[in-house]
Amino acid sequence: MTDISFSRDWDADARDRDASDPLRAFRERFYVPDGTIYLDGNSLGLLSRDAREATERVLDQWREHGVSGWTNAAPVPWFTLAESLAERVGRLVGARPGTVAFTGSTTVNLHQLLATFYDPGRTDRCRILCEALAFPSDRYAIESHLRLRSKDPDRDLALVGVGADGLLDEGEIVAAMTPDVQIAVLPSVVYTTGQLLDVEFITRAAGARGVLVAWDCSHGIGAAPHRLDDWSVDFAFWCHYKYLNAGPGSVGGLYVNRRHWGCRPGLAGWFGSRKDRQFDMATDMTPAVDAGALQIGTPHLLSLAPLDGSLRIHEEAGMVAIRTKSLALTAFLRALFVAELSDAGFGFATPEPDARRGGHLAVTHPAAADLS
Repeated sequence: MTDISFSRDWDADARDRDASDPLRAFRERFYVPDGTIYLDGNSLGLLSRDAREATERVLDQWREHGVSGWTNAAPVPWFTLAESLAERVGRLVGARPGTVAFTGSTTVNLHQLLATFYDPGRTDRCRILCEALAFPSDRYAIESHLRLRSKDPDRDLALVGVGADGLLDEGEIVAAMTPDVQIAVLPSVVYTTGQLLDVEFITRAAGARGVLVAWDCSHGIGAAPHRLDDWSVDFAFWCHYKYLNAGPGSVGGLYVNRRHWGCRPGLAGWFGSRKDRQFDMATDMTPAVDAGALQIGTPHLLSLAPLDGSLRIHEEAGMVAIRTKSLALTAFLRALFVAELSDAGFGFATPEPDARRGGHLAVTHPAAADLS
């Protein structure tokens, strides 16, 4: 690969920024692969020492307690660990206690939300809306639910496309919420471009039109502030292995606004039971009264444990400081490309304004597929 000679001393600029960075000490708590500048946190966050310690603690509990870890593990018994962590993540996304639950994975949680709240049999509204370039797994899940309800994805999946600038327009998204649309599945941050959508505007406009919205927050949670309660969001789902650094395949999260509590889960499982009735082993399920009703199987303790550790870092750093640094990093990277590589054909899919940019920068090039 050809070496690139920079026209400015960007290293000096970076050192100056680092010297005044209030979050610089957190770097030492992560395992950064030797010889790398790691830019893939939007796909898989790095392991932290905190996450490793928390995972080893659960392994030690398993060794010491066996099955009694469900009640005797400290400081939080396994039986309520998912609820404890959900409340902490709830504070991170602006959600009140009980509205967040941990279960399954991103796609499983979308399946659960659709199984619970998509009901074309009770209304003339039967279409589901999503963006044309949605993350493939989201679209697979949506199409499968349409087929399960005897609907035709070619007819009943409504797609909203991007404009000439490659971005989604919030007004066009709302305009696509026609009277035959029952539910929309949209990203808070678009994975292909890093575009941050106006979640509050779209949610409130959808509500006025009688459309429910399920937000995929996988590429936004941990990198950009979310205020799910304040924005009156209906539902949301996400992963924890990107900006929340909980490890590959870690347990997913979901949010259900209080106004939707009380619905029986579309996909029922024993961990969705009311906690004080769960071990009754009754043949009739008594669902939890809150978002916990949408849990299905036993939480994956060894996937929950790293999140326990990684959350410490987010809680100590604070979302405001993380967002400030995230915007500074992507702005700095953009400036590097503009100053040094614009003549080589590089461009950007990500909007430049802070208010429209998530946590990652999408760089374009005519020969992008051949570049390494």
